[in-house]
Amino acid sequence: MPHKTLPTRLLTAMMATGLMLATTAALAQGTSRAEQRRAERAAKADEAQQVDKFAGATRKEPEGRASSRASSTRLGKLSDAYEAQDVARTQALADEIIADEKSNAYERSVAARIAGALMLGEDEAKALEYFERALEFDGLKNREHYEVMYIIAQLHAQDERYDQALATIDRLVAETSTTDPDIAALRGNVLLRLERYDEAIATLQPLAESPEAKTQWQQLLMAAYAESDRGEEATRLAERIAAATPDDKRSQLNLAAVYLQTDQYEKAAGVYEALRARGELTEEREYRNLIASYLSLDDGHARAIGIINEGLEKNILPPDYQTYIALAQAHYFGEPQNVAESIAAYQKAAPLAPTGETYLNLARLLSNEGRLAEAKEAAQRALDKGIRSPEEARRILSRSN
Repeated sequence: MPHKTLPTRLLTAMMATGLMLATTAALAQGTSRAEQRRAERAAKADEAQQVDKFAGATRKEPEGRASSRASSTRLGKLSDAYEAQDVARTQALADEIIADEKSNAYERSVAARIAGALMLGEDEAKALEYFERALEFDGLKNREHYEVMYIIAQLHAQDERYDQALATIDRLVAETSTTDPDIAALRGNVLLRLERYDEAIATLQPLAESPEAKTQWQQLLMAAYAESDRGEEATRLAERIAAATPDDKRSQLNLAAVYLQTDQYEKAAGVYEALRARGELTEEREYRNLIASYLSLDDGHARAIGIINEGLEKNILPPDYQTYIALAQAHYFGEPQNVAESIAAYQKAAPLAPTGETYLNLARLLSNEGRLAEAKEAAQRALDKGIRSPEEARRILSRSN
């Protein structure tokens, strides 16, 4: 089954990376002493949390120490280069340690892990390569070993290698029996992207319904419901989230998106209008979704026209084909119908259209209004630009009255 990109009107929650490889010194760079102490306490708390996360690991934990004082010194230099954020030196030292026949598994694993951590954000493919080597060398303590495995899963998911991401997560869970909710959420997200909706729902539902539920887990479950044609459940969940977080724009947009997905256009428009009234409707896509909501209602065309014009005036909507064709259709199909304004909008849309079909529609309107010279000009432009069925354009061109 092909991997599917979720509809843009549905929220797909961003995966929290939770990359914990940076040292305290690196994290605290440029901070005050008090801030550094807080960072150190937070890092220790994170470390304790990670130990618990993989406490059930069945892997026999390596001794995890350098083979000699010289090796320990070399690892120290590598750590210093990392903390200085010196990518070139970090990579050179790491590669040297990895290539040295005298380096033990721990030294190689640590070198690869540190190099991978610094390459994050610089070269994700290289970071992944280092992390995978850190696992292969098999010299890290269980906490670090499985944290690296978790990062590998996230990198695969980030680059849409969902099968590999899922295999890595499943291996992680099998070897550690971890019940960490963030790992489960990542698994649910990957299953969602693989269109394995029932499995995604089964994974995400307990997370979304737990007292510690994060909004992004609920949003993932909402997307899974919507994609599996369980619109009522998606709507209930979206309404619950939106009611609990009335001032959160994202949760309100998610609710509107679900209403659109389930053809509840009046409700979708209501959510967008509430955001608009608060001055929070600021993006092109948000305006287009509100316009789409109104155009889907029998009595919404006049309101759609108002939103289009407002979007153009505020430079939120670009003066492009999509905008002008929506305006043309709103004037034509609205009550009362305004053919003159529809023609004016078609005249702006047609030159921007990818084909000549819009010119042909313009020619039809002009012909019906008795504006034959203009109709013939539009028909010729339709032919010049290319249309599926040129016969109608030729008929307009052949008319004498």
